[in-house]
Amino acid sequence: MASNQKFGAGIWHFANYLDRYATDGYGDHRTLLDMIDMAGSVGDLSVVDLTWPFVDPGLTHEKIKAQLAKNQLEVIGITPEIYTRKFMKGAFTNPDAGVRREAHELITDAVAVVKDFGASYVKLWPGQDGWDYPFQVDHHNHWKLAMDGVGQLAAENPDVKFVIEYKPREPRVKMAYDSVSRTLLALEKINLPNVGILLDFGHALFGGESPADSAQLAIDYGRLFGMDVNDNFRGWDDDLIAGTVHPMELFEFFYVLRKNNWEGVWQLDQFPFRDDHVEAAKMAIEFLKRVEKGLDRLDFDALQEAQSRHDAVAAGRLAREALFG
Repeated sequence: MASNQKFGAGIWHFANYLDRYATDGYGDHRTLLDMIDMAGSVGDLSVVDLTWPFVDPGLTHEKIKAQLAKNQLEVIGITPEIYTRKFMKGAFTNPDAGVRREAHELITDAVAVVKDFGASYVKLWPGQDGWDYPFQVDHHNHWKLAMDGVGQLAAENPDVKFVIEYKPREPRVKMAYDSVSRTLLALEKINLPNVGILLDFGHALFGGESPADSAQLAIDYGRLFGMDVNDNFRGWDDDLIAGTVHPMELFEFFYVLRKNNWEGVWQLDQFPFRDDHVEAAKMAIEFLKRVEKGLDRLDFDALQEAQSRHDAVAAGRLAREALFG
């Protein structure tokens, strides 16, 4: 049976990376057009998420659209850079009202970019919104600012979707939107239909969550708007190739999506520092295709019957045979 599943990737998958040791980078500089070409060479990608402002300030939307069209790619999301030095004390939660206003204006400008590219959402990754030490912030005021900042944007732009990508930490020692439960609490308080969660599989692992359980919670509250996959060893957000460390948990994650008839792009959020970027994307998608075939083979009725008895052996055997058999 032919698959209609769409795959995507953050454009940063194809970027050159720095860290605090290899400050000269792990590869040559790449332009946005270079990265789009690399994404196109993967072969199975349909969409990309673009960070904004674009890495090449002089690049017009028309040139980017032409490069996307050449590679048969579309834009799924625009991620405004609200985590840079300007926002080192926070974007939504910055103690300086002027900086908070700048963050609001930057994201508002990103809304126009979403519309121009026909993308699905503005992705909010508020990495600098949080704290590092006890007593550093007034937690009541800090949390209120975090919710009000998102809520104002959603209210002002009711025709555009906003997704929050939560994460336990980094770059802040503790992020405001640090878990599926805390993010859902905020969304319930904001109470607007156009704001939801982009669930990063690796962030859930890193936070000690079961990604499948996190997905089910977000679905039950009607807030799962998007998802990313990768992998890690749970101690850090390693952004490894999807399926290389936790294949069974990844399979359960997608089982929950299939069980709930959740339809959307299966998107990669990987950072192949030392690996061939295109081959890393291909390897991940090869495994995701195996996951999809495994879901087709999986006996959902038998699995749910085993789950009704909390029978880990029977349920695990069904899942393993479907995925690996």
